[in-house]
Amino acid sequence: MANLFIKQAKQYFVGRPSYPQELFHFIASKTPSHDLAWDVGTGSGQAAISLANIYKNVIATDTSPKQLEFAAKLPNIKYKCTSPNMSMSELQQNIGSESSVDLVTIAQAMHWFDLPKFYQQVKWVLKKPNGVIAAWCYTVPEVNPSVDSLFQRFYTIDAGPYWESPRRFVDEKYETIDFPFQPVDGLEHNGPFRFNSEKVMDFEGYFTYLKSWSAYQTAKGKGVELLTDKVVEDFKRAWNEDGKIEKIVIFPVYLRIGKVGSSN
Repeated sequence: MANLFIKQAKQYFVGRPSYPQELFHFIASKTPSHDLAWDVGTGSGQAAISLANIYKNVIATDTSPKQLEFAAKLPNIKYKCTSPNMSMSELQQNIGSESSVDLVTIAQAMHWFDLPKFYQQVKWVLKKPNGVIAAWCYTVPEVNPSVDSLFQRFYTIDAGPYWESPRRFVDEKYETIDFPFQPVDGLEHNGPFRFNSEKVMDFEGYFTYLKSWSAYQTAKGKGVELLTDKVVEDFKRAWNEDGKIEKIVIFPVYLRIGKVGSSN
């Protein structure tokens, strides 16, 4: 997975949305203590930064050193580049001992993971019985009907053949992804729960987001330019239709959250 994002690391950092603070406050309200959070697949640290405002310490890991170059440095965040197949001994060395972590978060990345192995590590490192795992994804952006109709065609038809198969879990809002955890206290199920992320974008910013896609980079690697002159002109015409240079773009965020329990 990491190779998909190395070439467009800068676009990813600039173009991707941040996550709403309501999301982090909701998650934090479900962890009894706030000593240590592990943000897995941190990328350029969007989630880790918000976690660092709530948790005493954050360990943020990624398999891509290029992504980590763009991560904001805070005194209570430790960024670590880990191997794609981290062993249990590496887990203990890089993250912590058994039952030492309050929260594991995965932002827009869990669909790429070897889930059986990852969940084994999560269940080992989380505090028992109330250590929490929170994984979320965001789906396609919402601008206005004119832009969104063009986007849907571009996303499904033009870019469709270049998406990796795990992308379907995002399209399905993480509802169908394996998530073998107990509901946290106060909730009857473990989601998905919807939040909204908002990002102010101009036309160039919107296209920076499109270029940050793994599908865009995969197509480009095969000699296919998805953003042809015609596609760009069609988007530009739709974007300028209302006369506003900047727009509030909504990214729906879908959260799965659960606790490790005492029997895992």
